[in-house]
Amino acid sequence: MTFRRFLALVALLAGIAACASPDQQTPASQSGPAAVPQLPQQLQREVGPAYADARLQAYVDGVGRGLVARSGVGGNYRFVVLDLPVANAHAVGNYIFVTRGLLALLDDEAELAAAFGHELGHLVEGHGARRARARKGVLDAAVEAAKTTGSVSVGRSVARDGLLALRRYSRDQELEADKIGVGMLVRAGYRGSAMGSLIDKLRRQGQFELQLLGVAPDAIDRRSATATHPAPVERRLALEADPDAARPGEAGRAPYLAAVDGMIVDDSPQEGYVRGNRFLHPVMKLAFEAPRDFRLFNEPDGVLGVGRDGSLMFFSCSDETVPGSLADWMLNTVKPTPVDVQPTVIGGAEAAIGARPRGSDAGLGQARYVLVRHGKNVCYFNLLSEGPERDRRIDGLVDAARTFHSLTDAEAAALRPHRLRVVSTAGTTAEALAQRLPYADFKMERLLVLNGVGTPAELMAPPQAKTVQP
Repeated sequence: MTFRRFLALVALLAGIAACASPDQQTPASQSGPAAVPQLPQQLQREVGPAYADARLQAYVDGVGRGLVARSGVGGNYRFVVLDLPVANAHAVGNYIFVTRGLLALLDDEAELAAAFGHELGHLVEGHGARRARARKGVLDAAVEAAKTTGSVSVGRSVARDGLLALRRYSRDQELEADKIGVGMLVRAGYRGSAMGSLIDKLRRQGQFELQLLGVAPDAIDRRSATATHPAPVERRLALEADPDAARPGEAGRAPYLAAVDGMIVDDSPQEGYVRGNRFLHPVMKLAFEAPRDFRLFNEPDGVLGVGRDGSLMFFSCSDETVPGSLADWMLNTVKPTPVDVQPTVIGGAEAAIGARPRGSDAGLGQARYVLVRHGKNVCYFNLLSEGPERDRRIDGLVDAARTFHSLTDAEAAALRPHRLRVVSTAGTTAEALAQRLPYADFKMERLLVLNGVGTPAELMAPPQAKTVQP
């Protein structure tokens, strides 16, 4: 995280991103005959690091290559697991990526093949290149319209209409990729219903994420005219018209569950761990505690905290050098110039706290900036509170920033990632499995989403279920 970005975040006081250790790369390792894929450096900067588990990487690559061979698709593709907790799959060049966050949600090999089939559908149809050409055509037409009419407004109108049409075009391509992927599944011998069950799992995950944010879960099925992707219900309706989407075939549940058993879920050590309202980073050896009602969201270059009243806390660190005192740096560099800048000590380290001046674009809210030296790095909090309790609330956010402290070597070494475990459903109950999850809230909801089911009875029907253990 550069201090140029810090200045931008000071201005915006928002930005969902997360805490990454400076110069920290996920190490490549080898366990068995296959090695963790070595992505080109530029590509890794774009998509993130490969997950350091050679056994899982080999399995996933084997499923992808088998799908390509058995479905008759030409091309030499690489299939790679990314060390990211968000559920996603995408393609870059001849690489097809799937995150460990998506792997955690899937139930069998057929659903993994469905994710690959969808991405391969985009590639074989050249959707990316066609969208790029269409976008260039829209922008060229807008420029020509502005030149011809002498009106910038006309050019903007042409661009707006064209880009809206392009978004609809992109949605059509998503549905086309689903259909192509289903055809690949069937030709490869997998159950055609895997595309539909994959979409269902992503929908459940999306609903749960909205629930965590206090948003109505059914918002996942509503999209605006500017959306580039169809809503899950649209994708499911489109699949109902495809007879291949109901064809029976292999599921491959047992080998899939064996492959993902023991995989890290949630945050990686390189990004630090969210544990309720606490954040702990075993690599950077730091920690802090947000107010109890805050929910923390961790991404590769920052941690965003959101309170029930809409208050915000953004935390990140920089490896850039800040000469002189942090208080002087804040006064001389941050714009608009903070007021009431005070040097202080937090967690035994140099720190500075300043306020955003009233009358700036923060409106009537209270905003504070907190900088703390941490070894060679500087870490910072951007804090914002609005509403009738803003004065009291901002004081509480500053108190939360003051909980920042360094971890000892022993404390850092004791931290462990959460891991996915496949357990027997015999001799236990859904309630017992849920209570053992290492989360403070929504235990049953988390367990059901992880297993892609809607009720405890559905969870206990198969002989095995996925759970999470510290």
